[in-house]
Amino acid sequence: MKRIIGVRFRTAGKVYFFDPKDYQVGRGDHVIVETARGVEYGTVVGAPRDVEDEEVVQPLKPVLRVATERDDEQEAKNKEKEKEAFKICLEKIARRGLEMKLIDAEYTFDNNKVLFYFTADGRIDFRELVKDLAAVFKTRIELRQIGVRDETKIRGGIGICGRPLCCNSYQSDFIPVSIKMAKEQNLSLNPTKISGVCGRLMCCLKYEEDTYEELNRKLPNTGDYVTTQDGLKGEVASVNVLRQTVRVIVENGDEKEIHEYKAEELRFKKRHRKEKQLSKEEMKELAALEKQDKSQGLDG
Repeated sequence: MKRIIGVRFRTAGKVYFFDPKDYQVGRGDHVIVETARGVEYGTVVGAPRDVEDEEVVQPLKPVLRVATERDDEQEAKNKEKEKEAFKICLEKIARRGLEMKLIDAEYTFDNNKVLFYFTADGRIDFRELVKDLAAVFKTRIELRQIGVRDETKIRGGIGICGRPLCCNSYQSDFIPVSIKMAKEQNLSLNPTKISGVCGRLMCCLKYEEDTYEELNRKLPNTGDYVTTQDGLKGEVASVNVLRQTVRVIVENGDEKEIHEYKAEELRFKKRHRKEKQLSKEEMKELAALEKQDKSQGLDG
């Protein structure tokens, strides 16, 4: 068995696991650890727990120390330096006339490296920019191109629900989402209504997907023919997924009437729901939405 703790290096960033050694740490404590980027200051988000050896990705690096008051002050100074670094980098980008949008600047805890995150429509030759920045900061410089979803995760904001964005507040990784999820939940296929602040499909489309898939399996498709408990046959006009009710067009003599039934009161062949047919215009717009940026991701 191995004892591990979970550590984050930025808000809603990925959780990395470390060996707490003999240190007494709990959720919310700050620790100094060594990562692939160097010595880092992180926040404990996973209390110490024991896991099987095969569940641990080796090598499991140890906690160097619990953060001291001096470490806290160093981290605060780094945050102030990042603001100044951001301004300087903006000036250098403008001077070079580069078509790139600077998103964030970040110092490693030991000041061994300064990372700059940016977005751009295509590939950018920033070699001269790196030289300019290295001459100012006298340390290693790394420029990292990220996608629009990562940009939104860093900057944050308020979603259409009125709450802080999931990706910026608690969601560590981006969830794969698709148009199929919107159709499964009978949501509007208007791109402006199912897109997030980043312009991509909203991550929350995934939250209720499993529930809707299970409920939809218990319902007929619109246009299917069903048989009622009275032996009447009719065509399905509409379904209410959450209430599990079906509106059926039944013939009463020469007249047609619409009656509502509970799904369990009807006999029909259960099968996967049909894909909703889209117009060419909708397919073109939604295809553009589903094309996700190939983001390089963030280290924490």
